[in-house]
Order: sequence, then C-alpha cells, then structure tokens
Amino acid sequence: MDEQDPFSGVALFVAAARAGNFTKAGDQLGLTKSAVGKAITRLETRLGFKLFHRTTRLTRLTSDGETYLAACLAALDEVTAAQTALSSSHQVLSGRLHIDMPVAFGRSVLLPALMEILQAHPGISLTLSFTDATSDLLREDVDLAIRFGRLADSTHLVARRLAQQRRVICASPAYLKRRGVPTSLAELAEHRCIVGTPNGPPLAWSVCTGNEPTLYTPHATHQFSDGAAMVDAAIFGLGLVQLPISLLREALASGQLQEVLPEVAGPDVEIHAVWPRRPMSPRLRYVVDQLLACAAAGRFD
Repeated sequence: MDEQDPFSGVALFVAAARAGNFTKAGDQLGLTKSAVGKAITRLETRLGFKLFHRTTRLTRLTSDGETYLAACLAALDEVTAAQTALSSSHQVLSGRLHIDMPVAFGRSVLLPALMEILQAHPGISLTLSFTDATSDLLREDVDLAIRFGRLADSTHLVARRLAQQRRVICASPAYLKRRGVPTSLAELAEHRCIVGTPNGPPLAWSVCTGNEPTLYTPHATHQFSDGAAMVDAAIFGLGLVQLPISLLREALASGQLQEVLPEVAGPDVEIHAVWPRRPMSPRLRYVVDQLLACAAAGRFD
C-alpha cells in the first residue's frame, strides 16, 4: 500500500492502542509482535511524531498518540456509520434502545419526536429514563443520552450537537412585585434564587460581564434536582431561576413568568446527543439520524 495513504497503518495503530501492547494486537490481527512494531514505526516516521512510549514491560500512548487516536476513532466512526446507514436503509429495524434524557425537555420536546420517529419501525422497543442527573453511559447500559451544556472530553463517547438554546433568567410577576426587578448582576445578591444540585441542573448560572461569559453562583435559596420542578417553583414565586428557553417558553408566553436581565444571561446552551464509542446498531443509527433531522428542522430550538 502507498505509504502516503493517510489511512495506511491506522487500523493497526487503533488495534495496538486498544489492546495496550503489540503482542495482543498481533494476535488479534494474525501478525507477529515484530510486524506490528515495524508497522507502527513506519507510521510514526510518516507522521513525524512518536505514538507510543515503549519499554520492555509497558507500551502506552504518548500525548500525541492520544490525540491521533481520538482523530482516528472519529474517522472510523464516520465510516462505520455510513456503512451501517447504507446497509440498513431498507431493513425492518427491531430491538431495544435505552435513551436517557432531561425530565422537562424529554417529556415535552423529545418524547413527541421519538413517537413520530418510531412509527416507521414499530419493532424498536424503548427504555426511556428521565433524569436531570448526569448518567454514566458506560456503566448504566444507556445506548443514547441527551445532554445540556458543555461535555467533558472523552475518547469513550461520541457526541453530535442537536441544537442550542437561549438561557433565560426569570421569576413570577408576584415575586418581582414583592422583591423588585433586578437591573444589574450585582443586584442578584439581594434576591432569592432557585438553583440545581451537584448531580443535577447547574448550581451556577452562566452570565456575561462586559461581553465575556463567566459563571455566577447565586444565593442557593432553593435547590432542585429536577428542571421541571424548578420552573414550577419559579411560577409559585419562590425566586429567580435561570434555565434554557424550551423549559420556560410556555410559562413566559402565558405571563406566569417574566424575563429579567436579558443582557446578562450567558451564551446559548448546547444540546447534544451522546452515545458510547462502539459499533452502532442499525436501530441506534436510525434514531440518531432522525433526531439530527428534527434538529435541522428547528424542532429542538
């Protein structure tokens, strides 16, 4: 194979990185340890940097190797996804999918979309979990999760952005009449606030000061692990809350909540579909593709 081919040696490198040593990689590929080592050396020469730290007992990735592995895995994911999508386009899909999603957004926005998506493939069964806590996809047998906010870097997960939503700070008219309407970030210190929990919605608010995004930790008068309950608490007049617009749109339109400090609320929050990095089943690929289509149509904005 032409050594200038950018894919030359990639599959072997990924196998060696996943196996943790050249001997195991060679056993998996039907090659000797020496052949694997020589192929990795040729790849390192072509790339111009070391991929592995090698000792007599240990083979581990360099920092450049970690970065290259992430890029290779992303590329292989795309190839596998294309193959899966093409081969399954005319299949009757079946089997179970476990999807984990935020409570309020999941019930009001995602669930109707999923019901439409599955009409074409009634053989797909769903396990849906609604929680605002962060789930460990690798331990909780979750096939797909929908997450708000920034995602931690991980070579074990794949993420696709579905949408981004405006953040809104608001309260009930009755609360604002009692406590006054804040006109600056400094005045928030004088107000009662509704925030999340360490494992649920955020404790801190995303705000802008001088056009620079930053985190502001308001006084945690009330803490909730459920975004829908936070909306209810705000409607009942318990204090100010900051949440994505999709959770607040109905209450704002009806006048149950009133937006404050629009110039202070931070940058838009991103919504991602996230799944473990492993070969995708045709049913998971179908659902992800359909969710991305819904997102492109603006249904998750």
